[in-house]
Amino acid sequence: MNAERLLKHYEQIADAPDATTRLRRFVLDLAVRGKLVPQDANDESASELLKGIVREKARLARAGEIAHSKSSKPVSLGELAFSIPHNWQPVNIEHALNELQTGPFGSSLHQSDYWVGGTPVINPASIQNEQIVPVDKMAVDASTLQRLASFKLRSGDIVMARRGEMGRCAIVTDREAGWLCGTGSLILRPSKLIYARFLALLIGSPFGREYLGASAVGSTMQNLNQSILLKLPFGLPPFAEQRRIVGKVDDLMGLCDQLEAARGAREATRDRLTASSLARLNSPNPETFQADARFALDALPLLTTRSDQIKQLRQTILNLAVRGKLVPQQVKDEPISTLLEGRKIVADAEGAFAIPSTWSWVTVGAIAEARLGKMLDKAKNKGTPRRYLRNTNVRWFDFNLADLLEMRFEDLELEEFALRSGDVLICEGGEPGRAAVWDERESDIYFQKAIHRVRFLDAVSSRYFVMALRASADDGRLSEYFTGTGIKHFTGRGLDSYVFPLPPVPEQHRIVAKVDALMTLCDRLEASLAATAATRRRLLDALLAEALAPAEDREMEAAE
Repeated sequence: MNAERLLKHYEQIADAPDATTRLRRFVLDLAVRGKLVPQDANDESASELLKGIVREKARLARAGEIAHSKSSKPVSLGELAFSIPHNWQPVNIEHALNELQTGPFGSSLHQSDYWVGGTPVINPASIQNEQIVPVDKMAVDASTLQRLASFKLRSGDIVMARRGEMGRCAIVTDREAGWLCGTGSLILRPSKLIYARFLALLIGSPFGREYLGASAVGSTMQNLNQSILLKLPFGLPPFAEQRRIVGKVDDLMGLCDQLEAARGAREATRDRLTASSLARLNSPNPETFQADARFALDALPLLTTRSDQIKQLRQTILNLAVRGKLVPQQVKDEPISTLLEGRKIVADAEGAFAIPSTWSWVTVGAIAEARLGKMLDKAKNKGTPRRYLRNTNVRWFDFNLADLLEMRFEDLELEEFALRSGDVLICEGGEPGRAAVWDERESDIYFQKAIHRVRFLDAVSSRYFVMALRASADDGRLSEYFTGTGIKHFTGRGLDSYVFPLPPVPEQHRIVAKVDALMTLCDRLEASLAATAATRRRLLDALLAEALAPAEDREMEAAE
């Protein structure tokens, strides 16, 4: 194993989303392939170990301690999924076990058998993180325990879930000895010449889980047949090496714990710095706002390592935009109230935040015309089939026109349901309020009743309005205009009464331009994150592949 190169480059891959998880899998993969610890020529070979296991089983069978079994079929090297060291022995799980039995059938245990304070019963949910955890209310009284005594656990047993996540298992300790194995679990009783923890490690390794998962049956809840488990082929190391492997795995898993904790600490620090920066912007101090904004825009690219942080940044940008904090006000701008003279201006919106003096709170109904699209009714619709927008075609700030459907429109309806550049299309249901501005990217497209079409006066920038709508969706204010308890709807009445802050026209355009520039920065940050994550994954893949490659392959590559 070329671990030196892996450690040398670890800082470059440590922040890959799944780095530590993959390192854990890598350690287990090396362990079952004989690549984690060096072989020792002084160890008794695994072939001799296997002979001792056979003799032990025969002795126990003669003494009546285990059932007689047929001689297990030998396993060839060709049956293994990978090569193993020369002093290892190809076997299957059956060779390593003195006994294997399932928990009692469901009919053997009834609800009336369970009572608080009795002997715990182990089911698949009890096996957590390689430990056995008693489940509340899963316990039996003494008489039930006596009736099912053959299913009592012994110290050193391996208890394994046969349902759900294949390969999940744990070693029974003195604490759990005497507990009962319930339905859905298996008891594996290894030979005394097998180190039980190595066998549990093998079953829970990527190799073991993949084999068992592929062999399980069932569509909704997978079940493992015990005969499948018994046939699992693997490489058996000498007993001393089994112990060394488990010891090394423990050390490396402890290192993975430290790496995970260090990464968590780095993430927590970044999160606090990011949250602090965004909080100062979302609740701005007029005296320090400009400095806070400069710091945030300069520092966030360095602090941002996850897409959810970029999402928060996008929300902050829109929040600042609709509060008049993103671009400076200009004295020459005519107050929006002047342009809206004669129309209803909201003096003080309920729960509103402070806005600049040249802005006004307005309702959609006062400054726009809105209507729903055409009802889809195949039995009643007449005319020529034409493409139309439905709820799923409207995304935030954009449209997906890849799967447009058709409905029939009569010629007299075309003007009524036509779309013009600048129309705002808003989802009535689904994700109520989701909206985008139509840009006439394609012609002869209409809209369905599940969508509101909003047309504003010249005094309103459609793109600014959608930004205000999204900001309201992000902070929860928009939901106040929805109806329905389970499935929410943004009805025409709710849309008409929706109140939003409106700046002077020139400032609307400046805000839109600034938001576009900052969202482009966010796009670049996301692209950079994706590229960095992809690079880290490729480097991790290369390092793991190199470490797993047979030594002779690496020597050949080095010689070329």
